[in-house]
Amino acid sequence: MRLATVTIQRFRLFSVVLLLVLVPIVNFLAEEDPLENPPIAAVQTQPSQPPQGEINIVVKIPERVLELHDSTGLYKKYRIAVGKSETPTPIGDFKVVWKDYNWGTGFGTRWMGINVPWGIYGIHGTNKPWSIGKYASHGCIRMRNSDIEQLFEWVPLGTIVRIEGPINKVKRELKHKMSGQDVVLLQRKLKDMGYLSDRADGIFGKATEEAVKKYQEANNLQPTGVVDNGLVNLLQI
Repeated sequence: MRLATVTIQRFRLFSVVLLLVLVPIVNFLAEEDPLENPPIAAVQTQPSQPPQGEINIVVKIPERVLELHDSTGLYKKYRIAVGKSETPTPIGDFKVVWKDYNWGTGFGTRWMGINVPWGIYGIHGTNKPWSIGKYASHGCIRMRNSDIEQLFEWVPLGTIVRIEGPINKVKRELKHKMSGQDVVLLQRKLKDMGYLSDRADGIFGKATEEAVKKYQEANNLQPTGVVDNGLVNLLQI
């Protein structure tokens, strides 16, 4: 009986030690597997020379890919990390408004800020390269440090950054001087119908107000420039 008791105790001790050793290893492999998301930018068929002419950036959230376009079209792709579901990356058409080196802990070696009107967001490097290819950030667009260092040299201030992805339905009344992701949805709808020519930047400015009025007049509605629940339903946004 005593021998059986000692054997059981030793087995329990061995099991605990084994768990303490294996769990960190499993977690490490699950989180930091460098083969899970191979770097698109390292593919040999992609260019390494600077692009030509005017450039712009397109971020595709579902694919977790950043595209660099120049005067000839799509020039290069980079794999990125984007915002988690609780801290999503903003959708819309923005601009690069400032650039900096070593902006802060966790932001890697380069930072390019974009003018999202409802928060501070940017395209930057990372000290967590294993997160690339995932929904992992607080809303910013993460790149490998080697990738952002290359892009940083190619992208001037004022470069358009179009971020594409799903947007939730409008759930409030929209009017002049408001901003938000739902304003982007409104603006893109108006652009698609030909009422708005400006960028879908998430700011309900004069141009958006005039576009709403034109749509209201075209549909025999009072041109208030305010998007109420009835207009939301009519626009199907």
